[in-house]
Amino acid sequence: MTTSLPDTTAEKETAVVPPKQTESPLAQLRHRPEVGALIGTLGVFVFFAIFGGEKFLAPAGAASWLNIAAELGIIAIPVGLLMIAGELDVSVGSVLAGSSMTLAIVSGHWGAPMIVGILCALALGLLVGLLNGIIVTRTNVHSLVVTLATMSGLAGLTLGLSRVTTGTTSVPISPDPVSKSVFGQLIGGQFEVAIFWWLGIAAVVTVVLQMMKYGNWIFAIGGDKDSARANGIPVDKVKIALYMASGLGAALVGVIQTILYNGAQVANGQSFVFNSIIAVVIGGVLLTGGYGSVVGVVLGTLTFAIVNQGIYYTGWNSDWASLILGILILTAVLMNNTFRRLALSYKPRTAKKA
Repeated sequence: MTTSLPDTTAEKETAVVPPKQTESPLAQLRHRPEVGALIGTLGVFVFFAIFGGEKFLAPAGAASWLNIAAELGIIAIPVGLLMIAGELDVSVGSVLAGSSMTLAIVSGHWGAPMIVGILCALALGLLVGLLNGIIVTRTNVHSLVVTLATMSGLAGLTLGLSRVTTGTTSVPISPDPVSKSVFGQLIGGQFEVAIFWWLGIAAVVTVVLQMMKYGNWIFAIGGDKDSARANGIPVDKVKIALYMASGLGAALVGVIQTILYNGAQVANGQSFVFNSIIAVVIGGVLLTGGYGSVVGVVLGTLTFAIVNQGIYYTGWNSDWASLILGILILTAVLMNNTFRRLALSYKPRTAKKA
């Protein structure tokens, strides 16, 4: 009679061990969502530094694109969060114009204290964001359609009420020194104080997105909102909060522009609608949601601003700026897909334990 030996291989267990640092820090960067944006920013900066010469690098030249990046970035950061969550907001241009006119009418035409006008302007942004969020979450109508309707409706409302209230579409304002220093100061006569607002907002939102549970919720919603809801994430509340943040960002830029230029116009802000989305896409955020970073959005905003202003320092026809932006957008999308695949393909190493 023969007996078989016990199968010792059945007793082996597989254990997951922490991944070994087999890659150099430089090689590990390819797993980050903002790498493509960094390459793009460095590329366009070097390009215009060479062809734009000293004027591009001079303080006045740097201020020209940093000021644009700051105002656009304040709007692009919350728009980027919405896109990570799988949503869009194209009403920001009308919110900017509406909040700008609100401040000018309340504190300029009616003469109320500046703080009252500022609070009314910011409240308008929050209210529009709340309305967008409620409609999107309650009706399941695509966010593009909802915010397009809001954009058109608010633009008409702003124009109509401005004419009825003031008889004009342009309202001057005389900011007090405190408001001027906080929102509309030119540092050194060239750099807008909005740059500090932009960097401060970017720092705060980075902490929220990377170090708090709310950041995980945003990524989860963008990845699969049904799975996120099944795991107890308050999807609707998060989306409404993100829309309110988007409206607040646009309203803040409206306040900054009104105080900086000592007045408001109904037509302000419409360029921010698609420019903010372009900056976010260049910054590495996927249109399908679930992927991106605040650092990438900041870099995308810088890239957009450098191209937008750098073309003037080369002496070339400014029409070429649109061509360069088009190439950048296409390149950014292709690079984003590549780096996303690299990030998703990175898996911890496993080892078998005897």
